[in-house]
Amino acid sequence: MKATQRAVVEDRCRSCRSTRLSPVLSLGKTPLANALVPLDRLDHAEAVYPLDLVFCNDCSLVQITVTVSPEELFRNYVYLSSYSDTMLAHAKRLAADLIQDRHLSDQSLVVEVASNDGYLLKNYLQAGVPVLGIEPALNVARLAIKEGVPTLTDFFGLDVAKRLASEGKLADVIHAHNVLAHVADLNGVVAGMARLLKPDGIVVVEAPYVRDMIEKTEFDTIYHEHLCYFSASSVVPLFARHGLTIVGLQRVPIHGGSLRITAAKAAAPSAGVREMLAEETALGLDRLAYYTSFGDRVRHLREELVGTLRRLRPEGDIAAYGATAKGCTLLSYAGIGRETVEFVVDRNPLKQGLFTPGSHLPIVPPEKLVESMPAYVLLLAWNLADEVMQQQSEYRSSGGRFIIPVPEVQVV
Repeated sequence: MKATQRAVVEDRCRSCRSTRLSPVLSLGKTPLANALVPLDRLDHAEAVYPLDLVFCNDCSLVQITVTVSPEELFRNYVYLSSYSDTMLAHAKRLAADLIQDRHLSDQSLVVEVASNDGYLLKNYLQAGVPVLGIEPALNVARLAIKEGVPTLTDFFGLDVAKRLASEGKLADVIHAHNVLAHVADLNGVVAGMARLLKPDGIVVVEAPYVRDMIEKTEFDTIYHEHLCYFSASSVVPLFARHGLTIVGLQRVPIHGGSLRITAAKAAAPSAGVREMLAEETALGLDRLAYYTSFGDRVRHLREELVGTLRRLRPEGDIAAYGATAKGCTLLSYAGIGRETVEFVVDRNPLKQGLFTPGSHLPIVPPEKLVESMPAYVLLLAWNLADEVMQQQSEYRSSGGRFIIPVPEVQVV
């Protein structure tokens, strides 16, 4: 590996440590996706890092090559899960299912790694099931604690797991949603899960599914927080290395397409796991050739989007919806800034009053859309299209239209 300012360039696979890494796509140098800029910092230079995607020829893991310091990325965080109605409903259903299926009670313990603002764990608390959140972002952890969700402010790994286990805190269920892709020490985190888990407990992980990313050209899900993009073929050996068996795999639509991974000790994979592995092998997800056309399709999508914005701009102002991490990648790679987009709206008050990284678009409340009535809104949070369309019914009924950029450019 090679160190740079506040970052490390990796030359080995994050999972199996192989050096046989092949390039898939380069998105150039981009700012950190959630490093929103305050007004008094707009004239300061922003740190940018290479955003290059590679494939491991030995364990099939797709990953980026740069690791930015977790302290820089996550200690002060602006993403709050509770501001997505879709995410809240998803979490409520999952918790209810697990409470019933696992017969959880006041004698159980549910632990969530990277528990954010407690959006998931509060569902267990309401059912009388004890919980513990582990969240490194100090500002976000405070919000969870304020809502009554016990939260440890730390980065989860084997050391934290050993400490909790020594205190008698072993988990019946460990959740890790949208976090496994974010951790540099994959093996340490999975080893920690194995250490913290009761002999008959389960681990439930949700992470971006690389098949959805490739097939739907979801290039904007690539950013410096997302270090890895998983397949069944890559997670099975990762978990097996630490004594955990993948007993269930399920594709879920959240975040544009995710893989729900269920793991346990001393268990056997289900027929569904074997079927997904066989399907991936048939499609070629475990081989480099599956990924070689991705770069060309990404470049074509960028050209199509830029051309559409250029064509529509004379008809009236264009705004954007969602000061999202994926939006930062899209704006940066496509070179879209204030010359094209006037402002971006977002429901999260932690983001309002700040500016997007690189493009420096002002972030304002969603009410601004109806007040200003731009002719078009570029939907950066395209994975929440149905939710946003419903929320913005007044804007749409007044003649406003949305531009959906992924998986193909649409004007609706």
